[in-house]
Amino acid sequence: MENASPFLSRLSESATLAMSRKSRELREKGIDVISLSLGEPDFNTPEFIKDAARKALEDNITKYPPVNGFKELREAISNKFKRDNGINYSPDQIVVSTGAKQSIANLILAMIGNGDEVIIPAPYWVTYIEQVKMAEGIPVVISTSIENDFKVTASELEEKIKGKTKLIMFSSPCNPSGSVYSKNELAAIAEVMERHPHVYAMCDEIYEHINFVGGHESLAQFENIADRVITVNGVSKGFAMTGWRLGYIGAPLWIAKACAKIQGQVTSGANSITQMATIAAVNADPSRTHYMRDAFKERRELVSRLLSEIPGVKTNEPEGAFYHFPEISDYFGKSDGKTEIKDSFDLAEYILSEGHVATVAGAAFGSPNNLRISYAASEEELTEAMSRIKNTLAKLS
Repeated sequence: MENASPFLSRLSESATLAMSRKSRELREKGIDVISLSLGEPDFNTPEFIKDAARKALEDNITKYPPVNGFKELREAISNKFKRDNGINYSPDQIVVSTGAKQSIANLILAMIGNGDEVIIPAPYWVTYIEQVKMAEGIPVVISTSIENDFKVTASELEEKIKGKTKLIMFSSPCNPSGSVYSKNELAAIAEVMERHPHVYAMCDEIYEHINFVGGHESLAQFENIADRVITVNGVSKGFAMTGWRLGYIGAPLWIAKACAKIQGQVTSGANSITQMATIAAVNADPSRTHYMRDAFKERRELVSRLLSEIPGVKTNEPEGAFYHFPEISDYFGKSDGKTEIKDSFDLAEYILSEGHVATVAGAAFGSPNNLRISYAASEEELTEAMSRIKNTLAKLS
């Protein structure tokens, strides 16, 4: 771009948002597009949370909030960490932001500088890599496979740790794979970190409540490395509050203070009404949102069955979040006589243009042989979308 800064040249457009934009453009032309590209629950925000927001309005809680969040909210989050995760973060160690994306950006800018290395298992959420590049850090990617349910092992992590390694970043449940790390797997990672005291870890737990394998496990529960773990969470996914824009971190005090300092020069405090609504969300018993989790589990099973009926598509059983991440490389090199499929970007574009279903290329998440399919949609839409994908892929030979 003319006169653009070097900072801009380091960034790529979000693949998920790009597919959402293309879907919207087709819809504006009158085309019936089923969008399975965005990570957005199709449920409405629960009424008890909206009631808290209404009361906040009536109580005129509409002034500037503190940069790091209302004390009442940070206390509620501190209690939530203890109750649900067995983690001890004091209210002063918590920073509330305008979405978990900003929480992670604050963290990266606070910790990472030119030449610092950040280990990121692939597949990863698209923004991790871009934010490390923003800070002039060096992403060190570890590839995983569908055979291992897209999870990195402790030994694989340790092999990548060098003197310049500053941070490990991963999510559990994972976007885009739906993989969930067990307590034993996290304990092994904690042992690696104990041997490398210069390394910190960021654990993105935004999908905590959409977990199909029992209790959620957090890396910060292990006391031997708890002072080097930053836990990221928020209310978008588990409480169907994507538009409310609120995320938060629990972190070592020096990191929390650094993140608040950065945020104070960028956005200041998160929306005051959203903060009051979030108090109701995090104070609630997690069982109040289990109806959403249970519905996602049923949809997972529906999509699993329908994907298994498509030739050349390899799947596994995701344990959380609301994504399938099938391997689709069998279609690379195939053509319908007009369009040749070279990679996952081509295939995602082909499915959108020919089948009118929006997905996201796995290459955007660091896994070029895969495709991300969100099942945060009705069973009727999912059934129709899978039929369209099956019929579209059948055109390729």
